[in-house]
Amino acid sequence: MTDPITRSTATAFDVETAVRRIDADRYAATMAHSWWVARGPNGGYLAAVILRALAETVGDADRQPRSLTVHYLSPAGAGDVEIETRRERQGRSMTTTSARVTQAGRLVALAIGAFSTPRPGPEFTDSVMPQVPGPESYRPLPPPPPEAPPIASRWDTRWAIGHPPRPGSPRGARAVAGGWIRLPEGRTVDALVAAAMTDGWVPPTFSRFDEPVIVPTVDLTIHFRTQLPHPGLAPDDFVLASFRTTVAAGGFLEEDGEIWAPDGTLLAQSRQLATVLPYARPVS
Repeated sequence: MTDPITRSTATAFDVETAVRRIDADRYAATMAHSWWVARGPNGGYLAAVILRALAETVGDADRQPRSLTVHYLSPAGAGDVEIETRRERQGRSMTTTSARVTQAGRLVALAIGAFSTPRPGPEFTDSVMPQVPGPESYRPLPPPPPEAPPIASRWDTRWAIGHPPRPGSPRGARAVAGGWIRLPEGRTVDALVAAAMTDGWVPPTFSRFDEPVIVPTVDLTIHFRTQLPHPGLAPDDFVLASFRTTVAAGGFLEEDGEIWAPDGTLLAQSRQLATVLPYARPVS
């Protein structure tokens, strides 16, 4: 997926998503508080950590991530998690893997990943990148309030799709949100960063709800749609993230996402199912 990371080249993201090999198929990872949301680490961040462990298990840079599905069973807490991986099948061009994430004996997440070499075949893209001005046309959002979760400061964003949810602002006609996004430390968008980005934006439904809620992820599927890192993307380049929700019912909602390179190349697609829960403000 990437060249070997040394201490001199590691970014904050690399440190936060690092895994340590315990034995042939087991890894440990320390949950970084900088990725905390309401009840624990962000789902996209945990997906990136799992993807790193699975890539280590595959051990073949020519077999790129093509699909990752994570089911979140319970929130991880501070400290280490253990990731037990397995090669379920290894064919001539594709390797299917699985992962089981635990913390202190408690099951946190289950995942399945597919890695493959490039395959020849017909190609087309009917999806169209949202037409918005470049990131230089937008001002950064003001610093988040002190009560905001740590992840609110983890991404460098320029809001370009929909409207940021603010107290007293009118409700949106559609649940859409997104804009230009990058890691502030300057880190190439490879599959790990793209995975984190698919759950890195404020949920679009926040602009539709009057009452404060949280939307913990039940499952997240990511499809990586091109070779990553994408040629021509510099470490400090923004990419465009677009998210939408069309149905909230029975206490659940879906969220579809797309990550685009500035040249219009679709980097990744995602879909997640999330629960809708009332927000309980922490007691100080």
